Amino acid sequence: MKAFTCHLQFEFFTGLRNKGLLMMYYLMPLGFYALMGTVMSELNPFFRDMAIPSMVAFAILTGTIMGLPTPLVEAREKGIFRNYRVHGVPALNIMLIPAITAGLHLALVALVITFSAPMLFSAPLPENWIQFFLGAFSFLVAGSGLGVLIGVVASNNRISLLLAQLVYIPAMLLGGLMVPVEQLPGFIGGVSRIFPTTYAMEVMRAWGWGEPALGISPAGSILVLISGGILAFALGGYLFSWDQNNTTRRGPSYLAALVLVPYILGAIFL
Repeated sequence: MKAFTCHLQFEFFTGLRNKGLLMMYYLMPLGFYALMGTVMSELNPFFRDMAIPSMVAFAILTGTIMGLPTPLVEAREKGIFRNYRVHGVPALNIMLIPAITAGLHLALVALVITFSAPMLFSAPLPENWIQFFLGAFSFLVAGSGLGVLIGVVASNNRISLLLAQLVYIPAMLLGGLMVPVEQLPGFIGGVSRIFPTTYAMEVMRAWGWGEPALGISPAGSILVLISGGILAFALGGYLFSWDQNNTTRRGPSYLAALVLVPYILGAIFL
């Protein structure tokens, strides 16, 4: 446990010194939040009502999907994982510690957004704080799992960036962050349910602000997000490799697509 804590502390402060992670965890989410809050609150007054949940979800999406995979890929390419293996560091620690440190950084960003938005953009605070943070935490679990899984299966940084963008861009555009899901055309609205952002926004809006549910059960959304995150970490552990030769990987990389199962089931049954 002491070794785990020391490793976690090291990773946390390394993230503050890493310019790439600093960009993904802090500068990009907060910069986008300031831009969107300034512009959208003037163009669309209704944006204020969803400013906090959408910008918190954007921060989590950016930090986990765009920020988490790259350090994992780079560490494997540099042979750091082999050194960990020699010294008895479990593969689970290698996946969990970056996810936990990302969560700590993003929690700070979420707090800044939540408490500054009412003062800067007249955004309403949550009516139910526990449910709001439960929704954000569930999305953090799901996003961290996806980010770690991308870092595990990507063979290099170019593939990592491509896979991350395949998740990031549609999740941002169709997941209710920019445009409410109820305003999307019928087919597109159905497709949006395979992205974790849709379920995260549903939980935070319906439970945190008392908005009417949009045909998706908030409790079911929590279940989809948590199960999706757990499945992603499980697949990451199964497909994990200690070096570029992939000699220890127990299955083909395309098995990572199974991570979509909870979201597809959610789209069908919720």
